[in-house]
Amino acid sequence: MNTNPIMHNMEFLNRIELRGFVGNVRKQKVSDRTVVSFSLATDYAFTDAQSSHIIETTWHRCVAWSSIANPDLESVAKGSRVYVSGRLRAQRFTDTNGYERTIYEVVASTVQLVSE
Repeated sequence: MNTNPIMHNMEFLNRIELRGFVGNVRKQKVSDRTVVSFSLATDYAFTDAQSSHIIETTWHRCVAWSSIANPDLESVAKGSRVYVSGRLRAQRFTDTNGYERTIYEVVASTVQLVSE
């Protein structure tokens, strides 16, 4: 048990919200539920010191389970524009060469299709 009063009263937060375009999609049935794993591209636009317009694209790994909060999962397809909210999870593993690796993925509690 943590007896540190500062840590005891501290609220922890692990929440992420993304809006972007879906890349690769993999859908599987697990028992009576569907799990969808997909990549999601988000863009960040800025102007650099030379006044050049830069668009930085970041790819995210996302996973979502079918639920009442995720009625649109069957409609998620490559090129779909979606809003995702959930939490960030780190997974550690040893690759085939014996190196320790860590990947980060968004465990989505909500996936909604977005119209332009």
